[in-house]
Amino acid sequence: MGRILAIDYGSKRCGIAVTDELQLIASALTTVAAKELVSWLVRYTSEEPVDLCIIGEPKRMHNVPSDIEVEIQKCIQQIGKALPNLLLKRIDERFTSKMATSALIASGASKKKRREKGLIDQISATILLQDYLQYYK
Repeated sequence: MGRILAIDYGSKRCGIAVTDELQLIASALTTVAAKELVSWLVRYTSEEPVDLCIIGEPKRMHNVPSDIEVEIQKCIQQIGKALPNLLLKRIDERFTSKMATSALIASGASKKKRREKGLIDQISATILLQDYLQYYK
């Protein structure tokens, strides 16, 4: 059984989370520059079996796509060309960044740690993946 990846896409960097081989536990993996995401995915999937890649679907409160959706669609096309056999799925990612910040505060992380955007992106991707495992799988 392969892993499931989740991507919290951002215009500068993307948070990445991954499951264990049994697809039970979501863990933060890394942060990747947005322009390097496709090449990173190609490398990662050549080293680890991946069954599915979840990509967050940012929406506004009235269910309207966020402005970054145009960039995400371009990235999805690039991933599809580079990895045609990788199954991609989109799920709503509203509030994941706020939830990630709240989780850092609840964990007692320092203000300096809470300002690390890459860490917030990783935690957001982990929340996205946990949501998928809990509600969609």
